[in-house]
Amino acid sequence: MNTRVKINKKQQNCCPVHFTFPEQEPITTDQASELEDLFKILANDTRLRLLHTLARVEEMCVCDLADAVEMTPQAISNQLQRLSDRGIVSTRRSGTMIYYRVVDQCVIGLLQKAMCLLADSERRADS
Repeated sequence: MNTRVKINKKQQNCCPVHFTFPEQEPITTDQASELEDLFKILANDTRLRLLHTLARVEEMCVCDLADAVEMTPQAISNQLQRLSDRGIVSTRRSGTMIYYRVVDQCVIGLLQKAMCLLADSERRADS
């Protein structure tokens, strides 16, 4: 399913035009490798949809997440395990139910910036 991001034509860029890291040292090989691993985890449409869904609510169980993204609970569990292993999501047990929530707020910020990037790209394409 190809969904285009709807934006207001008068909307300004939500991502900064110029952004630098003047105070930071250059990224090391180890840091670049660690970021590559993180981006590999995030570079999956199902995991991105799960994260976006979880970022919109406080927490959800696997069954509700499966309904929200129209996938089987087993497939959702597999993807949540990858996110959990990375420390991006965490769980809370209530009886027999397990609830997932995003615990890495930086990932939510990154997701917000990514959505902003989509909107800016769409705006530029329509210009």
